[in-house]
Amino acid sequence: MFRLDADKKVHFCDGVTRRDFLHAGALGFLGLTLPQFFSLKAQGAVTSDKDINCIQLMLVGGPSQLDTFDPKPDAPSNIRGPFKAIPTNVSGIQISEVFPRLAKHADKFALLRSMYHTAAAVHDTGCQMMQTGRLFLGGLESPNYGCVLSKQKGAKGDVPANVLMPYVIGQLGGNLPHGDTAGFLGKAYDPFVLNADPSVPDFQVPDLLPPDYIAAVRVDRRRSWRNEIDKAVGYFETTEDAKLMDSTFSKAYTLMSSAKAREAFELNQESEKTKERYGKNRFGMGCLLARRLIERGVRFVTVNMFETVFNEITWDIHGSAPFSPISSVRDTTGPMFDNAYTSLLEDLSDRGLLDSTLVLATGEFGRTPRINPAGGRDHWPQCWTILLAGGGIKGGQVVGSSDSIGAAPKDKPSQPGNVAATVYKALGIPLDLINKTPQGRVVRVVDHGVEPIDELFGG
Repeated sequence: MFRLDADKKVHFCDGVTRRDFLHAGALGFLGLTLPQFFSLKAQGAVTSDKDINCIQLMLVGGPSQLDTFDPKPDAPSNIRGPFKAIPTNVSGIQISEVFPRLAKHADKFALLRSMYHTAAAVHDTGCQMMQTGRLFLGGLESPNYGCVLSKQKGAKGDVPANVLMPYVIGQLGGNLPHGDTAGFLGKAYDPFVLNADPSVPDFQVPDLLPPDYIAAVRVDRRRSWRNEIDKAVGYFETTEDAKLMDSTFSKAYTLMSSAKAREAFELNQESEKTKERYGKNRFGMGCLLARRLIERGVRFVTVNMFETVFNEITWDIHGSAPFSPISSVRDTTGPMFDNAYTSLLEDLSDRGLLDSTLVLATGEFGRTPRINPAGGRDHWPQCWTILLAGGGIKGGQVVGSSDSIGAAPKDKPSQPGNVAATVYKALGIPLDLINKTPQGRVVRVVDHGVEPIDELFGG
């Protein structure tokens, strides 16, 4: 991935250690073999009449469908859980009482209550499928939605096409890829990763500071690294691949020096009232920052709600340490999502951006219908709920339903591939679009026969 700032040390073969190293495309070859680097080819873009942006909210941990968006108030207590169902501003739609603000905006979003998948009930595979539409098999990693959009439509001006924040998803227990990179499309289409906490006081992205404030030693070091590459590969500058490297260096410098790009990240321009409305936490400020980036031309933004499910409060409510208790849905994660998501929809709507911005909020699976002996719920990919808004999605509706205990889809069963097709339809990317893997395999953006969920568009 491209990274705007790195908080971990990076070691090079000559012994140089660098903390604020700008990971950007061609610089990534320092950790690759030259053959791997030479395989990074610039590819042409495909345009579309549609110009829809997207904000993807990854609710890491897997929210419980019964305690959030598909309550079962008439089920036995060991199924319905400790939270009450409340009405929304759309007749007939109920959600959990932990979302009082969201209940007033049900007309803006759609609930897909019949999600499921048949892969292993682990976080990593769920993240893969919900960010790409596919399970990774045979070592082939499919590209994230935002990376496909970046490749097909490119960036608007000086801002990057695709940004991930605040951090990449870390350890979830399986040590597998999470579907947040460009995969077989190549590193040139990886997202820019913020790698910083936007909720800290005086937040700023170091490598987006004006050039005058970038220490000369940093520039000199980057120049020396480039010189070493030139010495090692004397003919390199004459190759077509060098153009890709030069282009990526240029993108990185443009991003650092562009006033428009810097301004997009300046949360200090937002009032304290606005920050409090979103919630002064990483997720809340991430959603606020996502709105600012979309306003200024970024096409795709991913906001990861959490980095891990271990030893911090998340949606992973197994009930005992190192995981979270079910009460945290009411006390922490529910209010955090309620404030940030509702504020995001309000602002996008008020600014006339909701119609042109798809907002996808999803976890990697649901939770067991019955509460376990520890008082929590375990992994359950057999049924869960996701939220979609904007970008042509018809709000104020429920698509699909689950059975009486939220254990399985009752009608309109939908899999991650269907969500991928829906996202690509909203973004104006043809579903029969093909790309080639480095091994020459032809891969469609979605598999043959996988259809979008047209009901979400009001069809």
